[in-house]
Amino acid sequence: MKETLPDYTDSRPPSDDKKRVVVAMSGGVDSSVAAALLVQQGYEVIGMMMRLWSEPSSTQSQKLNRCCTPDQMADARRVAQHLGIPFYVIDAQEFFYDAVVRYFVDEHVAGRTPNPCIECNRRVRFSFLLDKAMSFQADYLATGHYARVKWDGHDYQLLRAHDHNKDQSYVLHVLGQEELSHVLFPVGDYTKSTIRQLARQMNLPVAEKSESMDLCFLSDGNYRRFLKDVLGHEIRPGPIVNQAGAVLGQHQGLTNYTIGQRKGLGIAVGKPQYVLAKDEAENTLIVGDADSLGRSKLVVKNVNWLAGIGQTDTVSVQVKIRYKASAVPAVVAPLEHDRAQVCFAHPVAGATAGQGAVFYVGDVCLGGGIIDQIIADEG
Repeated sequence: MKETLPDYTDSRPPSDDKKRVVVAMSGGVDSSVAAALLVQQGYEVIGMMMRLWSEPSSTQSQKLNRCCTPDQMADARRVAQHLGIPFYVIDAQEFFYDAVVRYFVDEHVAGRTPNPCIECNRRVRFSFLLDKAMSFQADYLATGHYARVKWDGHDYQLLRAHDHNKDQSYVLHVLGQEELSHVLFPVGDYTKSTIRQLARQMNLPVAEKSESMDLCFLSDGNYRRFLKDVLGHEIRPGPIVNQAGAVLGQHQGLTNYTIGQRKGLGIAVGKPQYVLAKDEAENTLIVGDADSLGRSKLVVKNVNWLAGIGQTDTVSVQVKIRYKASAVPAVVAPLEHDRAQVCFAHPVAGATAGQGAVFYVGDVCLGGGIIDQIIADEG
């Protein structure tokens, strides 16, 4: 059955007739179709790409961020020419390094496992790049994210994408009302297969281009190797212990492990063992069986409420604790200093300090924060 192709339905207040938009172009299918849809809708479109920091690869000295390689840049420029829109490249290498790469390293040193895409959206795409777009007298910044924005008569709401398998609202929960009033997500009403179909119909030169899912600033996608190169002697081996404190083996540096990890531990105790926690003070990796993974309570920091809902009241929501995790029922209670306690209806596995905990009611993203404490269940 052929899918109906809707018009872009990102709703705005009735008086809103602003038309100039900067599109963050990556040379990929999603941002290219986003630009093409906006051209079709009658917007005055300007293409823009950021030159971001990356480490040199092993085969060449030039730093090539996966989001802006020469090939990516050439593809974005070709799409812009095909659409008849201007295209600019802005240098954000130093800012990206300070805002995202340093954050990524520092979080791992502190024993947390960050999601750098969240911090990139917070500080680079919807701060640095949004400011650049506004300096072009643009009314909006558009990206190829799979999400939707809705004006409900009082506030802007961030909604999950029509295609829940591609939904990226999880990494966009950091946006506020000011940012939401100036952003467009043109592909949020479509499935990925439809975006491919549209790219072909529009004769875009990137219609068959594959996606890259690795961290963009790594030359080979290997974050453990990157951390070892950056931190060197600061990565120290130490004991692997069970919950009773018995030593089971030796780890190769806490930064090499994530909560819930089973493979690569190098221990054998008769049944699978999983990483439960990392004790930075003692340089110890704590493991246990699958039944020990579940947790019922978290404390979240840097909480952002997109429209104020939940800012002062306890709310029943569904919570995602990782980008690809399913949303599960929970109650969120606000705490002081932009923190909140999350109490799950049932214990959940995989909660990891440094990852986002994002709150939903149906398709509406209420906000979220960064997991700071994982509270062990009693008994």
